[in-house]
Formats: sequence, C-alpha cells, structure tokens
Amino acid sequence: MKNIKSKITAVLLLIAACTVLPAFDRNYDKIQQEHMKADGQKFLFRDVFGTEFMTVLNPNVERHDYKTSSFKRTDYTMTYEGDQRYQARRGVDISHHDGEVDWKKLKSDGLEFVILRVGYRGYQSGSLNEDRMFEKNIKGALEAGLDVGIYIFSQADSEKEALEEAKFVLKRIKKYKITLPVFYDPEIIRDDEARSDNISGQQFTKNAVVFCNVVKQAGYIPGVYSNMLWEAYEFDLEKFSDFVIWYADYEERPQTPYRFEFWQYAEKDGDIKAPYDMDVMMVKVK
Repeated sequence: MKNIKSKITAVLLLIAACTVLPAFDRNYDKIQQEHMKADGQKFLFRDVFGTEFMTVLNPNVERHDYKTSSFKRTDYTMTYEGDQRYQARRGVDISHHDGEVDWKKLKSDGLEFVILRVGYRGYQSGSLNEDRMFEKNIKGALEAGLDVGIYIFSQADSEKEALEEAKFVLKRIKKYKITLPVFYDPEIIRDDEARSDNISGQQFTKNAVVFCNVVKQAGYIPGVYSNMLWEAYEFDLEKFSDFVIWYADYEERPQTPYRFEFWQYAEKDGDIKAPYDMDVMMVKVK
C-alpha cells in the first residue's frame, strides 16, 4: 500500500511539473478580428513564438526605407551590406540578469554602444526599483568608451505612474553622459498575472507619450521599445512621430514596415544562443 501511494504521488508530481500554466495575456485572436474590419493594406507577420497574425497597415505612420535584404546575420552578429545610405552600429542591452560584464572585452569585440536598464516597476507590487547592477554597469560601459542609452521596464497603469517613472529615471542618470536615447519599455507579462493585464493599448500609448515628453524636456532623446505585435494592435504609432523607435524582432530580417532606428535582433539564450540581447543602431550616412 505504501508503494502504491508513493507511485501515485510520483505520477501526480509529474503531471504537475508538465502542466503549462495559462498565460495572463491578451486575446490577440479577438483583437486581430476587430482590426481586420478596417479597410487598407493587409500585412502578415509572426510574433516571437512563431504565431502568424494579420493586421491592416496605418498609412499615416512613417515607413522605413532600409533594404531588408541588406541585413546579414552571422551567428549572433548583424551587419548591413550593399546599401551605402546607412550603416549599422553594433550594440547590446544589459540588465542585472546578465551578471558581471567585461566591458573592455565588449568594446574590443567591436561593439559600440549599450542600452542599460536603469530600473523596473514590479509587475505585481507596482514598486519602482533600481536595477542592482546599474551603477556598476554604467560606470564600466563609459570607462570602456561605449555610447550609452537607457531603458526602464515599465508597468505603469496610468499617466501619473509614467510620469513617476520618468522622474525616477532622470534622477538616476543626471550625473552620467547619456548620448543615446532614454527608452520607455512597457511590457505584458505572458506567464503570470500582472498589473499590465488590463491596460489598454490606448493607455500604453498615453503613458509612453507622457514619459517621452518629460525625458525630452530634460534634454535627452526620448524613445519607445516596440515590436510588431504592439505596432499592430497596441500602440498608436502616429503619436510617436517625434520619438526614436527601438524595435524588437527575432526573425532574420525586421518585419515591420514602419520607421525604426534601433533593432533588437536577438535575445540572450534565444534560438541563436546570443550571449546578450543584441542590437543594431541604424545611422544614416551623410
């Protein structure tokens, strides 16, 4: 009897371990159906999980003019070849999740910039926290001669909280030389219940605008972190015409037709086993 109970317990534990917890996430199938009611050019894309979606492109949003065939990836290094109008500067984005970073090695490996996480808002608690490696990371990056940009992981549920996040960021970066944009990075948590679950795309957009305007008024370059799913169904991109776009997409070439200046093309330990989140900055050749 004891052995039977032990076997039953083992089976139950195995079932529990194999159970996939439901994601507290958007019903993008339903959102997609609503968007497809609009007239206009249809556009097919894939999210980071390989799921295909269709959207209607916004003709009022500026398009990029990169030649997507010019993007060439070798292992986890991205180059831009055959188009003399632009050059791609290589970089990474870093948070405390990356542990100790050898900044001099990154510089010697040919990387030119880093986008550092200054802090984050707890996705359940709502508390604002400084990234515990921020001070060490920014000092190391600057000493190594890298250009530095900043981002905050946002879970703001209102313009008031977005303003709070902007002030939080500005307080912590004011003594450092920040030459690249300060990015607003709102996120939906896919594998847990979060305060962002019920925030509308309209509210996400309002929060981003408030954050970016405060950053701009303080003398920094404002930017927004995005991806194709958010550009299709969440953000009102028309409101971001004055902001730099940091676009995330792990396909071999960027899918978005819309303007972007930075492209996060690989994530740490993703399909191509990059050592960090990898980025390129597109610079127009004068």
